[in-house]
Amino acid sequence: MANVIDDETMEYVGILAKLELSEDEREAAKKDMGRMLDYIDQLNELDTAGVEPMSHVLSTRNVFREDVVTNGDGREDTLYNAPETKGDMFVAPKTFE
Repeated sequence: MANVIDDETMEYVGILAKLELSEDEREAAKKDMGRMLDYIDQLNELDTAGVEPMSHVLSTRNVFREDVVTNGDGREDTLYNAPETKGDMFVAPKTFE
């Protein structure tokens, strides 16, 4: 394990993350962070020359379609079922004076 996290760094990370860790939790977190940094170092050793950067591992395309009304709004049918209408609106009792 080449990356060793010291207590000062762990304290700083705890402050930034607003965490209060016990001594055991702090030691476990230091080991975990060291392993993560080791893995990142290992990934940095990979030859990525000629690899096109991407924003997602799967190929994505625009899945949006035109918003076209195909069945109408059904306003006439809806108003037909209303007990009372005025023009294109429902008539409802007042809820406040």
